Amino acid sequence: MSKVVPHSFFTDFDIDLFKGGKHFRLYNKLGSHLTEVDGKKGTYFAVWAPTAKSVSIVGDFNHWTVGEHELFVRWDSSGIWEGFIPGVDKGTKYKYKIHSNNNDIWTEKADPFARYCEQPPQTASLVWDDDYKWKDNDWMASRETKNSLDSPFSVYEVHLGSWKKKNGWESLSYLEMAEQLADYVEEMGFTHVEFMPVMEYPYDPSWGYQITGYFAPTSRFGKPEDFKVLVEAMHKRGIGVIMDWVPSHFPEDAHGLGFFDGSHLYEHPDRRRGYHPDWKSLIFNYGRNEVRAFLISNAIFWLEQYHVDALRVDAVASMLYLDYSREDGEWEPNMYGNNENLEALSFLREMNQEVYASFKGVQTIAEESTAFSGVTKPVNYGGLGFGMKWMMGWMHDTLEFFKKDPVHRSYDLNMISFSLTYAFTENFMLPFSHDEVVYGKQSLLYRMPGDEWQKFANLRMLFGYMFTHPGGNLLFMGGEFGQSSEWNFQESLDWHLTQYDFHSGIQEAVKDLNKMYKNNPALYEKQFSPEGFQWIEYNDRENTVISYIRKGNDPKDDLIVICNFTPVPRENYRLGVPKTTTLKQVFNSDDTKYSGSGMGKKTMKPTKTPWNGQQQSVLATLPPLSVVVYK
Repeated sequence: MSKVVPHSFFTDFDIDLFKGGKHFRLYNKLGSHLTEVDGKKGTYFAVWAPTAKSVSIVGDFNHWTVGEHELFVRWDSSGIWEGFIPGVDKGTKYKYKIHSNNNDIWTEKADPFARYCEQPPQTASLVWDDDYKWKDNDWMASRETKNSLDSPFSVYEVHLGSWKKKNGWESLSYLEMAEQLADYVEEMGFTHVEFMPVMEYPYDPSWGYQITGYFAPTSRFGKPEDFKVLVEAMHKRGIGVIMDWVPSHFPEDAHGLGFFDGSHLYEHPDRRRGYHPDWKSLIFNYGRNEVRAFLISNAIFWLEQYHVDALRVDAVASMLYLDYSREDGEWEPNMYGNNENLEALSFLREMNQEVYASFKGVQTIAEESTAFSGVTKPVNYGGLGFGMKWMMGWMHDTLEFFKKDPVHRSYDLNMISFSLTYAFTENFMLPFSHDEVVYGKQSLLYRMPGDEWQKFANLRMLFGYMFTHPGGNLLFMGGEFGQSSEWNFQESLDWHLTQYDFHSGIQEAVKDLNKMYKNNPALYEKQFSPEGFQWIEYNDRENTVISYIRKGNDPKDDLIVICNFTPVPRENYRLGVPKTTTLKQVFNSDDTKYSGSGMGKKTMKPTKTPWNGQQQSVLATLPPLSVVVYK
């Protein structure tokens, strides 16, 4: 095998951008790249290791021998080591063997910019490149109209390893999911699919949230281009793709980013800011320019190279606060004496600015669980610049309310109405995510009270309430057919349940809710504006009923929603309505096709009887434990 040949992909301008933390396409420069130098084909390698005394490429091609292929350090104090090795082909396994100036420490690391990794538990990087020819031009050209904040967002959250198994234990491949999962999401009517992290990770029980290969789709399910096939399959069906992105922390695995070149290169050197006590993981140093460039380049990479439509940013709250999960004495205030992580705030703002400036029709979505102000406000208005934020308070209050015995719900109606006091302070997405069906919390179905009929009626009602509440919505896989058991990442969903009427009824209800959501602009055109919502009655404690109007741009599209939170049917329930025109039922969670009782009126003609502050009213029939929607 030939020795390393001096070669560089970097210009002086690239280096200036890198040092300044402004190079947001680093994946085109750092990492391994198949190329040709002086008529010889091979691979160019480049890695950032400023504390290194030497950096060797070790791999299959040199029998993992240190010193056989040492890279050259750049003269410009960038800390980048680089070189070209003729004859190193696609698929070659390799790592960086780094000899540090810091106490003569040796580390052996996977490539932080590798496009493909060995399948865990193996940890080497693979030289990889693909010339995938995308065939989703129609989607990419029209995405801006389908992925905007005034478009429907009904998201199906998926853990790829456990959505469905073959042979009883084996996960589907990316290519198999490109057919089966894409068909199912289309059939169910969801507008988007959200993948829990697909970046390479070593430990299955982390569900992908402990990442070691930030630029590589996990090899568990196939090759990088196979994942592109999956994304494209969604786009061909008109389904947007959201990916979980984890810039908040990373694991201490020996081959990962931690202590990379014998120094605290990617993580903050102060353990009070560089170590996460909850997750036993390391926290990025958001104040270091090169680390910011690494992370923002990674966000850009998935949007550019994999045509992803949105990034759901994990654990934002843990990034915002210096005292997150820390006791007194375990953290240090910032320069102003408070608990905000100013460097992380600056990073998030810059990341969002760059993402929205670089791509049309994409979104960033924050998983942020506190009352931090301005998460979804534009950066130039003092916000963090996200497109949407998970409405964690709504999720908690709603599930707490629904698990109560209906006889007690009248005392806690404010748990339902309270969300509308702050629903428009951010652009909220309503999440029933994977976190709500693990660790002893039970499945959504078994968090509902009552006998079997009531459990399913409550669940249908829960979903009907979610779909008609302002904001986008997200449902974790299995919830759509009433999964009985908690989610287990090692096992398939219980698809056999769909042969039973109650479970297939839930599935049909979710399918119809998606159809209603997409076909009624009143549910999405003003989903983040107070103009899109009006209470009819929020405090009918006697009947435990609430009612409201959802509004779009055209008053003809207005919808009236009535929720009966008890198993008691309400005959001749008077309800004030804003117009004299006949109301037509567009959804009833108690429909017999969902295994409900079939109560409720298909049409209602208002009379000139003032009620609820309106000049006319109707006498409605409210089915038990139901959401009924009229247009």
